[in-house]
Amino acid sequence: MANYNIPPTSRYYGLMVLKLNASSDHAIAYLARRFVPPADVFTLLRTHTAVEGERMDLIAARELGDPGAFWRICDANDAMRPDDLTAVPGRTLRIGLPKGVPGPATLR
Repeated sequence: MANYNIPPTSRYYGLMVLKLNASSDHAIAYLARRFVPPADVFTLLRTHTAVEGERMDLIAARELGDPGAFWRICDANDAMRPDDLTAVPGRTLRIGLPKGVPGPATLR
């Protein structure tokens, strides 16, 4: 199977690449379905209170340093549609680490 070079920062990283009509010379490659993980699997870094007119890409740029990482905030808040998170000003958004990345160890 071809290497599709999906970067590790993509929400699609690690998904299987499947083929439709694999026996044909004109097979169509597509990604397996991605399921949104439950919000409680993410380590909370901080919270952000949405203000009127904010966009998820701008929040992600400010909070995570990458406007394309808006999907991480969506995942950490059980949201399928980014605009749902900013539709109501004052909503508290969870900003978390990527799935599987543990938080800092507790100091004793």
